[in-house]
Amino acid sequence: MNSSDLLASFFAGSRRALAKVITAVENEASETPALLHAIYGRVGKAYRLGITGPPGAGKSTIVDELTKLLRRQDYSVGIVAVDPSSPFTGGALLGDRVRMADISVDPGVFIRSMATRGSLGGLSQKAQEAGDVLDAFGKDFVIYETVGVGQSELDIVETADTVIVVLVPESGDAVQAMKAGLMEIADVFVMNKSDRAGAARALHELSAILHLRPPAPWQPPVVPATASQGKGLEEIWQQVAAHREFLERHGQLHRKRRHRRESMIRELVARRLQQEFWDERAEQLLQEHLHNFPEHSLSPYDVVAALMQNAAARR
Repeated sequence: MNSSDLLASFFAGSRRALAKVITAVENEASETPALLHAIYGRVGKAYRLGITGPPGAGKSTIVDELTKLLRRQDYSVGIVAVDPSSPFTGGALLGDRVRMADISVDPGVFIRSMATRGSLGGLSQKAQEAGDVLDAFGKDFVIYETVGVGQSELDIVETADTVIVVLVPESGDAVQAMKAGLMEIADVFVMNKSDRAGAARALHELSAILHLRPPAPWQPPVVPATASQGKGLEEIWQQVAAHREFLERHGQLHRKRRHRRESMIRELVARRLQQEFWDERAEQLLQEHLHNFPEHSLSPYDVVAALMQNAAARR
């Protein structure tokens, strides 16, 4: 299928075409820039939720139940489930479509598992572009579920309009450890598995930590939930809706999305420069240095200078 036919099928609502466009984005196929350019005029309508937290907190269950709630309200949903990468293939290891089997057959839901591919922020570099594709396809909500990697999982702020941080009662020590990291990015906290022993204490500790934060126009609420039993999902949705209304009322949603556009442009420029920098001669210079290492080798700074001179000579 050529690009024109693919786009025609995409705009006609073909899920197969949607999957093919996301695959092209993920694999950096040669036609990707043209595809993204063609669909970008339709980007900007979907509301984007980020759901993150420590491993085992029940993020997938919350995504599953929240999606069912949205579908009952006739919203269409796209899910980008970012899993750890296989160290051998670079592919996703967990495959959330297996864990979300009951919603994966819903024609109003599209789930795509993506690998982090070494992204320290817990979010694949391609996840935002996949979200743009789902947005252009007409999804009302795009939900990002990210691999829980603790304090380094901060780039979801660049991608989501509302960030939900999921914790469990057993993560009391983790809450302390995350005060300066993951704790700072939440718009809504969910204390999942709140039917377990120690839930009341964990909720108290979390509230105490939040009270230590400087006053802000939006104070993140804490919602107790037991997602596996469907408890607390209505409250989570109400808080998401309240946060969205707050962002829109104060003009922050526009600012967030403008910043997201700026970050994407900067990332694309950096990616393009890197691709153009490493030409055949640059690779040769690097390998010559490594071949002579450690005897009679230049310092890394001298090698960088030579590489930069090579790049300048091509202009």
